[in-house]
Amino acid sequence: MKKTGIKGMLNGVAKYDGPDFEVDNILTDSRKAVKGSVYVAIKGDRFDGNDFVIDAAEKGAVLAVAEREIEGAKIPVLVVPDTKDALIQMAGNYRKKFDIPAVAVTGSVGKTTTKEMVAAILSRFGKTLKNEGNLNNEIGLPTTIFKLDDSYELAVFEMGMNGLGDIRKLTMAVKPKIAIITGIGVSHIELLGSRENILKAKLEITEGVLPGGIVVLNGDDDFLMSAADDISFMTSAYGIRNTECNVVAKRIMTRSNCCEFTIHDRINGEFEVMIPTVGRHNISNALAAYTAGTRMGLSAEICAEALADFVPAEMRQNIVEFKGIKVIEDCYNANPDSMKAALSTLDELPIKGIRVAVLGDMLELGEYAVKEHSNLGLIAAKSGIDVLLCIGEFTKNTVKSAKAARIAEAVHFDDRKELAEYLKKTLRPGDAVLFKGSRGMKIEEIMDMFYNGD
Repeated sequence: MKKTGIKGMLNGVAKYDGPDFEVDNILTDSRKAVKGSVYVAIKGDRFDGNDFVIDAAEKGAVLAVAEREIEGAKIPVLVVPDTKDALIQMAGNYRKKFDIPAVAVTGSVGKTTTKEMVAAILSRFGKTLKNEGNLNNEIGLPTTIFKLDDSYELAVFEMGMNGLGDIRKLTMAVKPKIAIITGIGVSHIELLGSRENILKAKLEITEGVLPGGIVVLNGDDDFLMSAADDISFMTSAYGIRNTECNVVAKRIMTRSNCCEFTIHDRINGEFEVMIPTVGRHNISNALAAYTAGTRMGLSAEICAEALADFVPAEMRQNIVEFKGIKVIEDCYNANPDSMKAALSTLDELPIKGIRVAVLGDMLELGEYAVKEHSNLGLIAAKSGIDVLLCIGEFTKNTVKSAKAARIAEAVHFDDRKELAEYLKKTLRPGDAVLFKGSRGMKIEEIMDMFYNGD
């Protein structure tokens, strides 16, 4: 973080009548406070940061932003209604110091992979800041913004949400030149109530786009494209099925650990591309990243070439080989759209043996849970899967519907170890297996048992 006057950081956030001073460390973890820090007290599910203002002061913090008065604090405490909002506003004030173009990414599925692909492209043109992992919320994103300094030339920010209004706050802080919406699915539908509300929430990303900016849309998503005319910025669509898009993938070839295809760009022509991962959904993510880069004015040839620099994130559809078996490690999270994409990837893998899917529950689906898990079984049965192994209460519906659709084999387990043992007896060299489920299902524990023989 670059040294910045505290009064400028607090503009529009809180009233501060003290002397101005420079700060180069804004944090939300009191344990990491050092001399000169500004501590923003966040109230979470398991802790209340307001309780640790004095601890932060004792470690050297010189000012705190909190949601209540703190008796005994020996540093100024600025009281605000919501410290998360204050943190975002402070980050927005800090962002104004850096006149560098930024890309913002949101969507129901694929946003982390798309963000990483955008970063791979932008890094060819200059030092690029990005969210690490999925630090895409009201704490992770401003914390990332505070890492900006004069050495950065470009930035890409992933934006997540839990409800209406969340993305609006983030995009207003970032002020992107390009905004990407990867699609509108049903993840978070338990929180938002309908797909229409999810669309409304994702479209908030456009509210922070700079004048003259461009919104990049997944042209294969009919629901998203139905709202394209309502966007007050120029849009550019990408797609695989929708050949009317500005950017389209053609001549797709799936290898054992990569995809090769041709990008047809109505403005810049055609380019041969390789991405070091598989699945048509990842080709879609690559198209989004390419479209963002080229619509920023960057070289189309270099943008296409740079996609080969992409490195898949841990537990996000990483493909490895273990004892002659292709393993798709995709345990980070799951929703109906990403499940469908993962099963498609398993089906597309060029193998000689059988295809096995190990699936756990998809969480946060609310009243849609039974329907979506039943539909998952139908998708699995139709997607070329030979063996379906499930764990979790809702995947009982998945197994039931898969059997009704005459899948070769479908089994539900209540115990992870029993599933892992069954899996080891089932798989042989030349086979392929997919591990996928919501984060709370801890599917990686089954994967570890499979690898380690426990």
